[in-house]
Amino acid sequence: MLDPVYPGCDAARFFLNFADILDMTELNTKQGQRMGQTALEVAEEAREQEWRLPSFVGELFLGNFRSELVFPFPEQRKEDRKKGDEICAEVSTFLKEHLDPDEVDRTGEIPKKVIDGLAKLGCFGMKVPAEYGGLELSQVNYSRVCHLVASYCASTAVWLSAHQSIGVPQPLMLFGTEEQKRKYLPRFAKGEISAFALTEPDVGSDPANMSTQAAPTEDGNYYLVNGEKLWCTNGPVASVIVVMAQTPPKIVGGREKKQITAFIVETNAKGVEVVHRCRFMGLHGIQNGLLRFTNVRVPKENILLGLGQGLKLALVTLNTGRLTMPAAVTGGAKWCLAVVRKWANKRHQWGKPIGHHEAVAAKIAQMTSTTFAMDSVTWLACALADRKDVDIRLEAAMAKLFCTEACWRISDATLQIRGGRGYETADSLKGRGEEGIAVERVMRDARINTIIEGTSQIMRLFIAREALDPHVRRISPLLDPKRNMFEKLKLLSGFILHYSSWLPKQWLSAPFTKGAEQVPQELKRHVTFVSRMSRCLARNLFISMLFYQRGLEKKQRLLARLVNTGTELFAMTATCSRAALLVSKNPADQSPIELADLFCRDASRRAERQIRSLFFNHDAFAYRIARKMLEGRYQWVEEGIIPPG
Repeated sequence: MLDPVYPGCDAARFFLNFADILDMTELNTKQGQRMGQTALEVAEEAREQEWRLPSFVGELFLGNFRSELVFPFPEQRKEDRKKGDEICAEVSTFLKEHLDPDEVDRTGEIPKKVIDGLAKLGCFGMKVPAEYGGLELSQVNYSRVCHLVASYCASTAVWLSAHQSIGVPQPLMLFGTEEQKRKYLPRFAKGEISAFALTEPDVGSDPANMSTQAAPTEDGNYYLVNGEKLWCTNGPVASVIVVMAQTPPKIVGGREKKQITAFIVETNAKGVEVVHRCRFMGLHGIQNGLLRFTNVRVPKENILLGLGQGLKLALVTLNTGRLTMPAAVTGGAKWCLAVVRKWANKRHQWGKPIGHHEAVAAKIAQMTSTTFAMDSVTWLACALADRKDVDIRLEAAMAKLFCTEACWRISDATLQIRGGRGYETADSLKGRGEEGIAVERVMRDARINTIIEGTSQIMRLFIAREALDPHVRRISPLLDPKRNMFEKLKLLSGFILHYSSWLPKQWLSAPFTKGAEQVPQELKRHVTFVSRMSRCLARNLFISMLFYQRGLEKKQRLLARLVNTGTELFAMTATCSRAALLVSKNPADQSPIELADLFCRDASRRAERQIRSLFFNHDAFAYRIARKMLEGRYQWVEEGIIPPG
């Protein structure tokens, strides 16, 4: 593969202008006029500043293919697997006997007996430690339950995951005091429901503009919370909520510094009001709403992690919280596969099953190999979370990004293959005597997944920012005003020495080594591709920083291509690793190799296209068109309609 030529990158600019990249301290889709310095500082401070453990994906962006981190594919312990099998069997039997997903979609309600039954099974305390009365499931087993439930009723899965993945239990287990844990965790283990309140009507991805305030009382023992929170999943039914609010700023270097703090708020407190239950395109059975807080009195003991640590708490919580999403959507993708397999064999057109026609067969093959890849990415990321010897912030974000986008494509293909019956509701199908296969419901439910818990755009920018971090940390000491010139010269020489050695290595091809020796012969070329492409990715990321400097924050499509490339490489690696494990356990079955091979063939081509278009594209032209459209210069294109509003 040929690399493009990078205009303007002479040796002097190559190193000296790198410092300008530090002016981009956080990436956010709401930039431009809204990306003020205060917002940048607040968001940057919330990041985890250190990498105490290795990250496979982080190393990929540095050109290091750390195969030993993911090969061999981590297996679940037998005892843990048995525990997961038992709870999954219980949940499956209960849901099939007591819950009709189509009724939930029709009525917008999950019956109370179902919620009570799930609570009795311990499903609202799956991650709660046993000492507090919970099931204390591993991340893999917890994700297996969500995977199972989501394949049957996505709304029910959201009740469980919003409570445990991003609700009160997870941050409480990570950061709560022993007193807080003993007060609340047993309640969750018994079935009480929680929620997480961050988003506001006018604030989504820009937390610096949060308007909810928490003012201390005169005696300092309480805080009065005032404000509104929007799209709070489980909020209308939760008994306990984590609420993010601005607390009084602190003075740092003579300047006010905003502080966002996390509070545990009980919804039976005076001043907590459910203003509105939101209704959506899909997920009709979820409880999601607009909450209002009016002088809600919260004890200072209910602060989580500490004053000003709210956003950091949210980001760290989401590292593992996001893993529920890939597990859930992969369950949905498998449901789609089952529908397509049955229908494409049953339905005949032009003398043979529709699945035998090449156009449909191509869709089926890609759906199948992609679902295998989603499964591999999901369980690898969950296993790494359980191992706790790898930093998974990038792996979790990539798993969420990759699986949610793949699930949407698979649900769309399923509807296309089912044709009119895919578009028709389950109730209508049943009403005229056909099997009620609710493809249109599954598709509606799936659409939100590329938006919640970080939109695909935010995920790409988050991943890009973390990928830049090793380079930023190397240059930041050079800009420290507290260091004298002698120290800076010494640091600069070390900086130049490092990159004069590191950068040339990114043009050298090195095969994978440690850990991946047992990869089947048919897949070795794909693993070698990942190893080689990781160096291409690393040098392109670095050169992009040097060339665009301050302007890199505006190059969101370029950053997206870099992240897309990394995501393909991660998915290829997970798929090859899992295929190798499955074949080693059952050599007679070569199907995992076939699926991995097809997925990797497609993924490698996608990765190469992303790299080729990094610097040769029409992004600037398209951006100008968009700006003109927003200015009304193409308003004539809208003629002939009844306008909205």
